[in-house]
Amino acid sequence: MIEKKSACRTLGKCRLILRAGRQERATMADFIETNNTRTAVRELAAPIADVATFAAIVQEVLDTNPFGCVGYIQGGVNHDGVEKNRESYTAKINYEDLDANRVGSISAKAPGVAAFETVATDILADTALATAMGGDPVRDYAHESYSCQLKCHDPSGEIYYVTFGRDNVRITSYQDDAIRTTVEAWADTVPALA
Repeated sequence: MIEKKSACRTLGKCRLILRAGRQERATMADFIETNNTRTAVRELAAPIADVATFAAIVQEVLDTNPFGCVGYIQGGVNHDGVEKNRESYTAKINYEDLDANRVGSISAKAPGVAAFETVATDILADTALATAMGGDPVRDYAHESYSCQLKCHDPSGEIYYVTFGRDNVRITSYQDDAIRTTVEAWADTVPALA
């Protein structure tokens, strides 16, 4: 019993068990790696210029399926080989006084491109908000962010994700290096992803 307590203290992987008025320590189970998934990131030389360019890149992947993905059925539901998994777009608006000093700012996160543009336009047009902020609204395009994650089903049966950000492209949850090679070869053909 003493050896077990000592090992528990050393490893820190024990839990206390109460049995019939006495305390015992039992060693807890470890997590065991069952497979190796990988992540690869391409940092872009320059941020994607604007939301229209960003949306066009994502739409091109959805329309042309350059990764050669195949449709599949999961839970009785048909899925395209490539489909949007999630996306978000954040507009930034600064408020500036007469000397062009920033006196306030607002960030608005939207679930899609259309909502993103509508929210930004509405904030810029809100004169009551501008008065309350004490300055004129100015769109801060350089600090806006975009993200869209695509769920991809490789012909091998592997499901992986390609996430486009304004500053990078990330491939996650893949095992086969051929997937990274395919995505990378396509990205090399898109000037905005250099």
